[in-house]
Amino acid sequence: MDKHANVTRADDMQVSGDHYKNMAIQPWELMEMVLTHAEFVGYLKGNIIKYNLRAGRKDGSDDLGKARHYMMKLKEIQNGNHP
Repeated sequence: MDKHANVTRADDMQVSGDHYKNMAIQPWELMEMVLTHAEFVGYLKGNIIKYNLRAGRKDGSDDLGKARHYMMKLKEIQNGNHP
């Protein structure tokens, strides 16, 4: 069973740990504030590519889960479904 199945927003979850969720502000929230919209979309797309290419090459990492997480955030940004 997918432990993230009931999550409605990308900001409400983290794949592989909780090191970002325990921060006062998540890194991608800060990036979204200081980057242009196009730069932030590029950052998200770059991470989607990275994690898909790395999948299965780094022991113990859920790279496909991370790629899906970035895709979820990108979809929210593109559809205007974020705070």
